[in-house]
Amino acid sequence: MPLTALDYLAAAGAAGAAGAINALAGGGTLVSFPTLVGLGVPAVAANVTNTVSLLPGYLAGSWAQRDDVRPQLGAARALAVASVAGGLAGSVLLVTLPGRSFRVAVPYLILASCALLLGQDRLRDWVRPPAPTAPAAASATTPAPVPPAPASSPSLVLVLAVFAAAVYGGFFGAGLGIVLLAVLGLYRAGSLVQVNALKQVLSFVINLVAAGFFAFSGHVRWELVPVMAAASLLGGTAGGRLVTVIDAGLLRRVVVIAGVGVAIAFWVSS
Repeated sequence: MPLTALDYLAAAGAAGAAGAINALAGGGTLVSFPTLVGLGVPAVAANVTNTVSLLPGYLAGSWAQRDDVRPQLGAARALAVASVAGGLAGSVLLVTLPGRSFRVAVPYLILASCALLLGQDRLRDWVRPPAPTAPAAASATTPAPVPPAPASSPSLVLVLAVFAAAVYGGFFGAGLGIVLLAVLGLYRAGSLVQVNALKQVLSFVINLVAAGFFAFSGHVRWELVPVMAAASLLGGTAGGRLVTVIDAGLLRRVVVIAGVGVAIAFWVSS
């Protein structure tokens, strides 16, 4: 069924919102993917089109944090190889499985993403507990603790964990950044800023590989990509500027409520 002008406007609005939400709190896919399905795009095609369309936002985020990635280039290269392999494996899995199987799995994937999004702050505090506060009397003479420098080479456990996260990212992707942040935080030293910058780069690599594979899969709704890609880039830019103004926690809760509603709608329509 051909899309109308209002359909394009809805897709652009959803992509713009997704770009902003990803910059502010994460979980933007929980907005853009259901919108495409609501417009009549089949679930697999919606997921594939969403991955391709939101890629500019990941590129912008990676570029913005390039200074924090430079000291970690050795590890980034090794983990990028695992990201490429995992992202490709997840992408192949998505287009190989029957569309009906993916649609059945979607509500469970959405609920898992909602749980990750809702528990993001606790997960972050768990993998990066706050540094102990120095006593007031000694604070003037005692230097603040410095996070250990990240190692140049990642451990085999971290490589395998990133590969598993990349498979999920290539297959669906909602909540990928939260999964990567948890994995990197558990198995890699460095500040939260450094870990987040590395997470951003790996997210871009995974989505780039997935988008490249999907481009030849025959599932991409190319007529939607230009408007959604431009809107996601604008939304990501706006979200980055509003990050100090909007309550990210409240935004996450709103996205989670909407995500649960979408999961229920999938179950009802199945």
